Amino acid sequence: MAQDDNGGHELTPARSSEEHRTGDPGTAVVIRDAVENPGFPPHRPRVTDLDPRKERRAERTVYTLFYLSIAGSVWAVAAYLAFPIVDGDPGSVRLNNLFIGIGSALALLAIGIGAVHWGKALMHEKEGVDLRHPVRGSEATTERAAEIFRQADEESGFSRRILVRNSLIGALIAFPLPAVVLFRGLAPENEDPVELLSQTMWAKGVRLTRDPTGTPIKASDVTLGSAFHVIPEGLNEAPDMLEQKAKAAVLLMRLKPEDLHVSKGKENWNYDGIVAYSKICTHVGCPVALYEQQTHHLLCPCHQSQFDITHEAQVIFGPAKRPLPQLPITVDADGYLVARSDFHEPVGPSFWERH
Repeated sequence: MAQDDNGGHELTPARSSEEHRTGDPGTAVVIRDAVENPGFPPHRPRVTDLDPRKERRAERTVYTLFYLSIAGSVWAVAAYLAFPIVDGDPGSVRLNNLFIGIGSALALLAIGIGAVHWGKALMHEKEGVDLRHPVRGSEATTERAAEIFRQADEESGFSRRILVRNSLIGALIAFPLPAVVLFRGLAPENEDPVELLSQTMWAKGVRLTRDPTGTPIKASDVTLGSAFHVIPEGLNEAPDMLEQKAKAAVLLMRLKPEDLHVSKGKENWNYDGIVAYSKICTHVGCPVALYEQQTHHLLCPCHQSQFDITHEAQVIFGPAKRPLPQLPITVDADGYLVARSDFHEPVGPSFWERH
C-alpha cells in the first residue's frame, strides 16, 4: 500500500512472476502462475483391503444378493401362474399385482444393491489417470484395448470370484423372465390373433364417423387434401370400445381421382377420390397419423414407415412389410360415407401372420 499526493492511500496489486501493463500507465494486469497439480489425496484402504475375513464376508453378501435376485425373478413368474386374474374379481387383480410386484422388486433391488456393493467393497478402488489420446485402429491400440480389458478383469475379480460371477450371470438371465411371461397376458387365450385382427366393427352399410365425436361424415365434407380420423358408427357405445377401436381406426383422405392408381377389382373401393385406410401400422401397430398433403404420403411416427396413398398405401420407406389395408367405401342415399364391407385382410402388424 502506498501514499498518494493527496495524503490518501492506493492499493498496489501483489507482484507475481509476470506482469502485463495496459495502455493506462496506472493500471497493471497481473497474470499469475498456473496452479500446481496437487496430486491425489493419500490413499485410504478399505476394511476389505485390510481384513481378509471382511473381504470374504463382502463377497458372500454380493453373491447372496444375486441369488436373491434370481429367486425374485422365479417368484414373479410363479406368482403370475399361481395368482391369475379372474374376470369380475377385483381381489384377484390385487393379489396378482402384489405378488408379481414383490418378486420383480426383489429381483431388481437385489441385483442393483449387489452390483453397487461389489463395486464399493471388492473391486479395485485406487485412483488412476486415463490420458486422452487419438482414437485409432492401429495394432498398438488394439493391444492396449485388450490389455485394459485384462486389467479390468483382474481389478474387478470377475474371473477370480467364481460365485460372484456365476450368480450375477444367473441373475441377469433370470431377471427378464417375469417380463417375458407377463407378455403372455397380452394375447387372447385359445384364439387365433390373425382371425381376431381379420374381423372389425366395419361391415356393409356402417357409416364412417369422426373420431372421437361419432359424427357421421358426408362425402361433401371431405375436401381435397383433407384428412379425417374415422371410427365406425356405434363404436363409442360398444362395451369393448378400446379393443374395437384398436382394430377399426381409419384415416380418410380425398385426392384427385386421376391421381389414384387403382388395382383391378378395387375400382369401386374409393368414392370420387375419397379413400380410407387402416390407421394401424403394419410394422408393430403404431397409429399412422401424419398425412403429407403435397406428397400424399402417410407417415408412422414410431419407426418412420411411409405409405403412398396414390398407390394403394404401398410401403415406400421404413420397416413396414406390407401396405395398409384399405376399407372399401361408398355413400348411402343421404350422402353419408359408409363401408362396403370389412377389411379384406388382417389389420395391424404383419408378424401375427408368420408361422
